[in-house]
Amino acid sequence: MTEETKKTEEKKEKPDQKSEVFVDEKKAEKLETKVADVKKDDKKAEKSEEKPVVKKKKKKIRRQVLRGQAHVQCTYNNTLVAFSDLGGKILAWSSAGSLGFKGAKKATPYAATQIVNAATEKVSKYGLREIEVYVKGVGSGREASIRALANNDFEIILIKDITPIPHNGCRPRKPRRV
Repeated sequence: MTEETKKTEEKKEKPDQKSEVFVDEKKAEKLETKVADVKKDDKKAEKSEEKPVVKKKKKKIRRQVLRGQAHVQCTYNNTLVAFSDLGGKILAWSSAGSLGFKGAKKATPYAATQIVNAATEKVSKYGLREIEVYVKGVGSGREASIRALANNDFEIILIKDITPIPHNGCRPRKPRRV
């Protein structure tokens, strides 16, 4: 090492007496409080990082619906069954396609009974006992679905056909050639 570098190192180690800084006491207190606030904020941030926020789950209230409606729609291609309360809110539904029937098998009476069985399992948690049955459409599953509803311990209060019938409104389709 050269002599010049030694001198500069000695100067760095020994602080100059002239370089002391005099700070007003009020300003020093303000600085200390700001530093303390920053430290508190850092601690809060660390705590929030450590503990994840856990949201409480609301308990799902199960409705008890003793009286409701069963809507059965039977078309040439499919059969649908929907259970609702008297206000029209759907409780459960099922269709032939959702059970895995494909093609022409969706419109069979056997498919209609399976659909009703699947829908009654879904609606059993509501305690539905008395139903009004509304049937729509001209498919082959109409009677089978009503029989299946009666066999699944439902008390049928009403059976109503709500198939839309034109009052000579639109021109009908041309007859189907088979």
